[in-house]
Amino acid sequence: MSGQTLPLLRKWAGEEPGCGLARGLLTLATSERMSDTVLKQQLVTAHRDAQGAGEREASLVYGVFLHTHRQYRLAADHLVAHFERWPADEVATLILDAFSAGGDITYRAHGNDLVEQQAMLAGPDSWVWTSCLAAIRAEQGRVREAHRLAEQALSLNPRSGVAVHALAHAEHELGAGPASTRMLDDWLAQDARAVQLGHLNWHAALQSIACGDFTDARRRADTALRHEDVGMRAATNWRLLLVGQEPAGRSDLDHVRELLAAPGGMAEIFHTFNLALALAVEAATEDLEKLAARAAADPRPDYHDVLAPVVRALAHITSGRPRAAAEGLTALGEKAERIGGVRVEREIIQDTLARALIDSGDPACAAALLHHRTATRHHHTYENLLLVPR
Repeated sequence: MSGQTLPLLRKWAGEEPGCGLARGLLTLATSERMSDTVLKQQLVTAHRDAQGAGEREASLVYGVFLHTHRQYRLAADHLVAHFERWPADEVATLILDAFSAGGDITYRAHGNDLVEQQAMLAGPDSWVWTSCLAAIRAEQGRVREAHRLAEQALSLNPRSGVAVHALAHAEHELGAGPASTRMLDDWLAQDARAVQLGHLNWHAALQSIACGDFTDARRRADTALRHEDVGMRAATNWRLLLVGQEPAGRSDLDHVRELLAAPGGMAEIFHTFNLALALAVEAATEDLEKLAARAAADPRPDYHDVLAPVVRALAHITSGRPRAAAEGLTALGEKAERIGGVRVEREIIQDTLARALIDSGDPACAAALLHHRTATRHHHTYENLLLVPR
């Protein structure tokens, strides 16, 4: 995930215009900027050319086609078949997130099992599969193991973006604070154009929030996050607001509304949840209530069973009804996992519940809710502030 990714892919595709795999991977890296028509044209051409190169190349490009068209379950099923024929194929790891992107807990668990199997086949000398396994362990809450695997992968390839990302997740769970921000800054300093520049700065901002350095968190959000990074900006600002701190630069409310109204605005549950957080930061209660109603009427179970009550709870918070928010989020329980994303990202729902419990006069339940964090994280100023009545 270096800053050389796009230049090298463009060079490869330019030098070998008939290479389907080169075209397919370049399309994967740039698909978000393409119209549906151009995306389909590029991948149809890539698949045709890949078929002439061999079955593995054709299979990889077909997987990219499914992934970029958000057919995540089909992409995951395809990967299972792909790995049966080409075990531990490192290129195929580029679309492994299909197992989690679909929002189905069963698929996510199946993807975890698949990574474990392929990492075992690849062996400990494969920095690619060791990085992937580190990411899985971090998501499973096996933090010490994730930390060890990430460092092992980085010892094999210090520029492994997946490994440093997994390390950031593990250190979030440990509450590493300034030690983690230094690690991330050192890694990013080696490649100013790294693909993960914004996201790793977001992780660093969370570490700064964890230890109470809110000025640094705001600085990172304002300097490293782009206008398009609505979700990460909202997730940073909502955390700051929950503990009574000034937020960083806000998202434009009309832009958030446009994103929600766009064809893909509610295509993925976690994306929609992030837009709801952006509305909450702006205290747009009416917008939140409308979104909650849309989610409640959605035929997809995760939307009406999980997203709707979460968005409704945010509306309760922004309108000064913490008890109603606490009741709704408490009733949701472990179903909140179905909101998608990863542990670090879903944790904000727990943060919101803790604040709602405190503001509705139930500090004992709030303390119990956050006990596993305050008892295990080295830096937890943020959690302490969540438990302070306002």
